[in-house]
Amino acid sequence: MLARRLLQVLLFPFALLYGAGVSIHQFFYKSGLLKSVSFSIPIISIGNLSIGGAGKTPHVEYLILLLKDYVNVATLSRGYKRKTRGFQFVLPSNNAEEVGDEPLQYKRKFADVLVTVSESRVMAIPEILKSYPETQVVLLDDAFQHRAIEPGLSILLTEYSHPFTRDYLLPSGRLREWRSSYERADVIIVSKCPNYFEPYEQEKWHKELQPFPHQKIFFSYYDYGAPYYIFNSAYRMVLRESVDVLLVCAIARSEYLLSYLKEQVNAIVLMEFEDHHYFTNHDISTIRATFERMESNQKIIITTEKDAMRLDLHRSFLVEHRLPIYVLPVQVQFHFEQSAEFEEIIKQFLLNFRT
Repeated sequence: MLARRLLQVLLFPFALLYGAGVSIHQFFYKSGLLKSVSFSIPIISIGNLSIGGAGKTPHVEYLILLLKDYVNVATLSRGYKRKTRGFQFVLPSNNAEEVGDEPLQYKRKFADVLVTVSESRVMAIPEILKSYPETQVVLLDDAFQHRAIEPGLSILLTEYSHPFTRDYLLPSGRLREWRSSYERADVIIVSKCPNYFEPYEQEKWHKELQPFPHQKIFFSYYDYGAPYYIFNSAYRMVLRESVDVLLVCAIARSEYLLSYLKEQVNAIVLMEFEDHHYFTNHDISTIRATFERMESNQKIIITTEKDAMRLDLHRSFLVEHRLPIYVLPVQVQFHFEQSAEFEEIIKQFLLNFRT
């Protein structure tokens, strides 16, 4: 803890320089020197102030599940860390290198939903509407900082254990913008809350976040499902206290996942990589060797849905060596029966949208 605080102090001057650049960028939009583009269809932005770990992907999936049976939904991501460029419609047959892990996850889970990637979201939306004019709503993934587009509804996530109110600008902290930027949000979701959440904590969070009159605060948590075999979701298993787990993950924050698994299984060996890490052949061999060294008669490998998209690049090796890799699915739930209120906000936004 002391070393981290010292590093934050040492990096503070660089954070000020970064903050100056952010302020100039924001001034251009506030002054009208740069203008945000509006479109003729509803656009919902889902993002956060930090550089990851708030749970954007499961919340985007919540919105997809909420809307896909009633309206024609399209998602638009930049396809972070993909090895291609330009606008692209995502297909289930794509791989993570071509379109990015999160967009590929959306498409493989929701084959009937239009999933797209592009570095330029402003240019991408006309492409979507030209090819699919029946599109009725676009979900902008990780777009809170993308000021070039004016969303009709902006959803900001902040993690329960690491809220933006206690964070600092890059590189001293993990914030991509000044804390005050939260004022642009219409909805604030405190994500990854404990499954048991005392009602009195709502007031504490309202005091900390200090929402504006136009903002509503929600509290969400993860509901993990039964793990399924990475290459065939029909094969599922139940986690038991007798099972030892090798947890392989490359996500921004693994604490929440670890906390859940510790209550479900006997022991956990953690192999952790940086967020969105592309596993190398050496990584895969090390995973196999680590798993084989585990002295247990009941052992499996667990990974996340997002990591499974990148592990799939090594399918031949994993199948050949019969590694029992299981994917832990997750869905978002809301505390205090807030789901109905949240869904009503989305419904009213769509019903009252005017071009």
